[in-house]
Amino acid sequence: MSTSPKPVKKVPIHLQSAQNRVYIKNGQIVNHDKTFMADVYIEDGTIKFVGSASEIVVPGGVRVIDATGKLIIPGGIDPHTHFQLRFGNAVSVDDFYHGTKAAIAGGTTTIIDFVLPNKGESLVEAYDKWREWADPKVCCDYALHVGITWWSNSVSQEMKIMCDELGVNSFKMFMAYKGLYQLNDSELLDVFERIRALGAIAQIHAENGDVIAKNVSKLLAANITGPEGHELSRPEEVEAEAVNRACILAHQMKSPLYVTRVTSKLSAEIMGRARRSGYCVFGETLVSSLGRAMSGLQKQYHLYCITSPPIRESAETPRQLMKSLAYDDLQTTGSDNCTFNKEQKELGKGNFTKIPNGVNGVEDRMSIVWEKGVHAGLLDPCRFVAVTSTNAAKIFNLYPQKGCIAVGSDADVVIWNPHATRTISKDTHHHNCDFNIFEGMVCHGVPELVLVRGRICVENDSIRVAEGFGRFLNTPVRPPYVYDVLEGKIPAEIQAERNGAEEQLNGNMKKMNLSALQIEIPQQEGGIFPGKVPGGDFMTITPTQKGHVEGSRNMQESTFSVSEELDKSCARSCIRVRNPPGGKSTGFW
Repeated sequence: MSTSPKPVKKVPIHLQSAQNRVYIKNGQIVNHDKTFMADVYIEDGTIKFVGSASEIVVPGGVRVIDATGKLIIPGGIDPHTHFQLRFGNAVSVDDFYHGTKAAIAGGTTTIIDFVLPNKGESLVEAYDKWREWADPKVCCDYALHVGITWWSNSVSQEMKIMCDELGVNSFKMFMAYKGLYQLNDSELLDVFERIRALGAIAQIHAENGDVIAKNVSKLLAANITGPEGHELSRPEEVEAEAVNRACILAHQMKSPLYVTRVTSKLSAEIMGRARRSGYCVFGETLVSSLGRAMSGLQKQYHLYCITSPPIRESAETPRQLMKSLAYDDLQTTGSDNCTFNKEQKELGKGNFTKIPNGVNGVEDRMSIVWEKGVHAGLLDPCRFVAVTSTNAAKIFNLYPQKGCIAVGSDADVVIWNPHATRTISKDTHHHNCDFNIFEGMVCHGVPELVLVRGRICVENDSIRVAEGFGRFLNTPVRPPYVYDVLEGKIPAEIQAERNGAEEQLNGNMKKMNLSALQIEIPQQEGGIFPGKVPGGDFMTITPTQKGHVEGSRNMQESTFSVSEELDKSCARSCIRVRNPPGGKSTGFW
């Protein structure tokens, strides 16, 4: 978005309110499409001015912040959180207060959580329950997705209520969790068709639940009960098959599709091919998959890192997923923040199917994407803003209220120091969790100051948030970013120009430090204590050059392999667990 229209030279800004008045000077603004030098004036939670210091007279009593040498970026938008979510007999320990506080500490100023109705439960009643949990606690603004966990005519009718009256424009289906949330293909087609009619966004958890159920049964029968069984039951091809099927089903119903938590190279490649074939699909990957590989952990720690789909074994996967973000095969990064304490995770020691799924990430998402993306030379700052904020805002129809630094936008602003470093630790994080899967990782890129609707909530190492300050955000249907293209409202020549710009962006990435794309990120060994990843210098040039983007077998065993009692087809589909890396555990507890 362009800067504000030029006002008359030296016209003073009105002095009617002294609340939340902040002037940020000498910073470099980074939006998804361009970067430029400008000052920013904020009043009453809204950006009132973006431009040259010569074009504004700053009123007295305003907090002035000097951002020399730093970036002014839009607050992060995390499109995938699960606060105080029930999983079996456990409830995630980050509620809407602790979760949004942690988010703000890391530079994220908007979250989108998931309403997950029980099978047979009314969508509206589930939505009301989530609002009752969230509204008194949220420290930042939030929106909601709603899960379609069962299908009936009443669910179809309630989806319209969600869209027309309750401010929800996105619905999530599950191809996994057989017997709990999983829908069959016929049901998926019905839901996709309904979503298209409503002008909403379809989301999918893509894993083949039937294959997983069969593999789980065989693994448990073979007395494979430790956490290693989790990924063995759902290898990469089980995710990729579902991603491919979901894209085809949605395309047949002419429904836009958003694939949540893509965790494998193969799945990301399928997303890219679908997009290049004209499918209206968008892909999200997670900070856990970008910042962690299971081969970098000693086996005794695997229990604590269980997610679905899994964090993958290969040390190459994080780099491949970051490349997919760079080349627009994937568009967003989420945290899927769903934290459980050690004691809760250990409920599944004797049976991997009972391990509560989920890890932390909402606080560390921004820094890890910067570290593994920008600092490593794979993303430029504008693309960082796009994949951590703007793209989510556009897809879920929050843009330009959220996701950009522009006149009239909410003053969700982060002053980002690209040269400062911080070390991730359970001892300093703001989660209500007693471990951190990124323990010991050093990240370049620190949010030194975070404003939530103009209120300074983070200042250097100090965080001051107000419980209940956040607002619920309505997400209108038919987001133009999605539906204008889907419905042919954008003239062909403009769409071609857009495609050309994307191709130019991908081609001109060669002008960055893209030698990093050809090298393997060194494996991080030991406990949950990754080492430093070498990276390139901070860059301010945009790629478009526009100048202005448990259990007889357990996790301590180092020679585990799938039992011969498993048939050949299962053995072929399961991944053999590699020996743990050498070295003594470091600092997990």
